[in-house]
Amino acid sequence: MIHIAETVAVGSIEGFLDPGELDHLATVMRTVLTPDQRGRFGEERTHSIHEIPGHSPQQAMAVYEPAGRVEIPKIPTDAEDLLQGAFDRARPALSRVMPSITTCRPWTYVEYGPGQHITSHLDGIAPDPLAWPRQIAGISVVVHEAQVGGDFYVESSSSDHLWNTRLEPDPSTGYAEGMWLAHDGADHSAPWFTAMPRTRWTVRPAPGTALMYGSQLAHGTEPVTSGRVAKFISWLIAEKN
Repeated sequence: MIHIAETVAVGSIEGFLDPGELDHLATVMRTVLTPDQRGRFGEERTHSIHEIPGHSPQQAMAVYEPAGRVEIPKIPTDAEDLLQGAFDRARPALSRVMPSITTCRPWTYVEYGPGQHITSHLDGIAPDPLAWPRQIAGISVVVHEAQVGGDFYVESSSSDHLWNTRLEPDPSTGYAEGMWLAHDGADHSAPWFTAMPRTRWTVRPAPGTALMYGSQLAHGTEPVTSGRVAKFISWLIAEKN
């Protein structure tokens, strides 16, 4: 049974990737982000993993990444296999915080340079939260830190504008009693969300540490001031038994 606490939880797995694995991933991604290919995944990119109903891909990008970023949604197989292996190793630790998680979706590589950041938003459980599979949390692993800035944050809020749906107790839904669902469209395209009071919690994890953040928890990154931050991100899901 999925409990609401999983979808608003935060957690960390130190040593999710060891130094050798970090070096290997950096080497693999350098073969993709060659000087003549970097623009294709950065300023020339016209699509994003983020979508907003009723908005074009370019409009969604302007909301989520107003100063742009590097984004590679399909990473080399070698890197994908390494990261999925790290997820499998981390399952015992993951299950203590988010016991309903069964699978890690394919990984995406992102990179932010000076002035770049991702705006606050919720990932959400699913377009239809009663369908399967269900997104329980996001996960990110920094492989290279920025010199200044680029810190990750989550934002908590008790606002009734966010928590607008309480599910009736029903074991057949797969949710534990007391499950609440957050309002759809919780991102910077929604005036109600940008005006909603929130409390920000900021963290700067060591390279190789995995951060987990519930799918009903707002999150984003501070703008990079100097240098570049590179990380891999994915989503942890629960499948129907």
